[in-house]
Amino acid sequence: MAYTVIFQPSGRRGEVKAGTTLLEAAQQLGVGLESACGGAGTCGKCKLRIESGFFPKLGITSTPAHLTPPTEEEKQKLEARELQDDYRLACRARVEGDVLVYVPEKSRVAPQVILETGRERAFRLDPAVRKYYLELSPPTLRDPRDDCERLRDGLRAQYGLGGELKIDYAALLSLPEALRRENWKVTVTVWMDREIIAVEPGRKELAYGVAVDVGTTTLAAYLCDLGRGVTVGRKSAMNPQVRYGEDILSRVGYAASRPSGLEEMQNAVVQAVNGLIREMVAEAGISSEEVLDIVLVGNTVMHHILCGLDPRFVGQAPFAPVVKGPLDLRARDLGIEIAPGAKAHLLPLEAAFVGADNVAVLLAEEPYRQEDEIWLIIDIGTNGEVVLGNRRRLLCTSCATGPALEGAQIRFGMRAAPGAIEKVRIDSHTLEVGYKVIGREEWYPEIGHTGARGICGSGIVDAVAEMFRAGVLLPDGRINRRLATSRIRQGEDGQPEFVLAWAPETALGQDITVTQKDVRAVQLAKAALYVGARFLMQKLGVDKVDRIVLAGAFGTYLDRERALMIGMIPDCEPERIVAVGNAAGDGAQIALFDRSKRTEAVQVAQQVEFVETAAEPDFQKHFLAAMAFPHARDAFPHARRMLGLPVLTGDLAGRAGS
Repeated sequence: MAYTVIFQPSGRRGEVKAGTTLLEAAQQLGVGLESACGGAGTCGKCKLRIESGFFPKLGITSTPAHLTPPTEEEKQKLEARELQDDYRLACRARVEGDVLVYVPEKSRVAPQVILETGRERAFRLDPAVRKYYLELSPPTLRDPRDDCERLRDGLRAQYGLGGELKIDYAALLSLPEALRRENWKVTVTVWMDREIIAVEPGRKELAYGVAVDVGTTTLAAYLCDLGRGVTVGRKSAMNPQVRYGEDILSRVGYAASRPSGLEEMQNAVVQAVNGLIREMVAEAGISSEEVLDIVLVGNTVMHHILCGLDPRFVGQAPFAPVVKGPLDLRARDLGIEIAPGAKAHLLPLEAAFVGADNVAVLLAEEPYRQEDEIWLIIDIGTNGEVVLGNRRRLLCTSCATGPALEGAQIRFGMRAAPGAIEKVRIDSHTLEVGYKVIGREEWYPEIGHTGARGICGSGIVDAVAEMFRAGVLLPDGRINRRLATSRIRQGEDGQPEFVLAWAPETALGQDITVTQKDVRAVQLAKAALYVGARFLMQKLGVDKVDRIVLAGAFGTYLDRERALMIGMIPDCEPERIVAVGNAAGDGAQIALFDRSKRTEAVQVAQQVEFVETAAEPDFQKHFLAAMAFPHARDAFPHARRMLGLPVLTGDLAGRAGS
């Protein structure tokens, strides 16, 4: 008897025989687990969490009862809380049914490679929080003003802060002690010139803020010195919500199907954000209470879950979010552990599936300031977000690219971690393969055993593009069985597959292949992205773009020429295609450093016109044409030159894929 085992967040899955330990299953599937004792049950490093319930997208029902009962070693190594939360030791739990397993960060051998850095960008330093030092006179019988009034009068007299300044409750609680500890010398932190959020005894000059990009798969956090306008710390982690579903609709479904689903996911991501903050402030030698402001961005579903807002209706027509405008919430109300009076600012949303992260990208790249050039900005992830235009008009859409471009739904797919094949080259004459894995500078065949564990998103795009360029793939995406090479063979499903890496080269002890099903998954993703961009171009009345900006981790590692070869993006001069790193994280930091950018973000979000491309009457026709490499009808002159094909013009261009 064989059962299905799925490991998250890597997404690796496979069938194992009954009685196999989870550690053995992980080893068979190429999932790296900590096991210092080699599976002897003595180190306690291989802790895993077993998920419960029916997971329709994965097609399994998982329960702790599908494993052998906890052993004495597990009862000794696992805390009572962990046992209650269905944690097991991978080396002791044996499979007796289908299971979905979440691998905590500390149990992973190969951590996810997460892009934290973006580009150097200019901004004005004008943060939302400012510190003001005051030396006040103490109260007397002749001057019995209350502490709060005395503080406000001092701010008004010395710094011109007019109006009735509000004071946060946490700041109010600390006020009498803070005023008297240093003989009425205090530092007051004011938010947006409207509210006192902290009062500290004596002179305090340093002020810090945090910007966080809450991605569907990963989190990237930045600790910023608001006085100097510099980023002093960066940390990243997997989004722990991955265990509830790899894509946003799966998480909407989880929230809808369980009474506590939304609360579980909100708590998971908030605790992950708190963990990143704790790591950054510890390295900077400060406390979390010195963090006085936080800006958070994410797609609409991530935004709603973070705020505890019901995301169900985002996933149902007419896809209306709970709120689109910017939010200024108490950080403590979200459970974020920074200064007690600190605010949490969330940038506005553009549409149901184009969120605050895309607004942050626009703040960073500023296409709305371009006078003549037409810019196409693409942030590729499980959900692709596309913006087209310049200062006169901006259009946006979202594309359901699916998880294939992040390594999911690919037989040997994995996230971007050490051991993942990230670059591929195929000799057009011999069909021999050269490839590079994350964590190794050398290319195979320069080295023997590569330690390859699978293929990440950029690797599968490289592989498919190279297979097409070398003639292994036909324009319609079929593997060419007529080629005389041992690398093309029939797979277990009866469909052809192409061997990228032979078993002796890999860490799996088996061949790593690209299957026909894998190619179809890439075709679906690339077609969705291209059609979204083409519809925006059609709406804007342009037949070409002047500049393509690839944002995010995938865009950074994607080979632009190979993306062109398969028609993933509109045809463009390769040198006019640029990768800009984590632009969403950059935009969040800009909004942290310069409060005027928060107002600008609202204006930009209102300016952008959302286009529901999937609702267009001829969407299916365009989608089917875009499935071909590089396209069934569009000419793609730059791509065809790179492929060594004749550039088609006139009527021939219309029959490019026929």
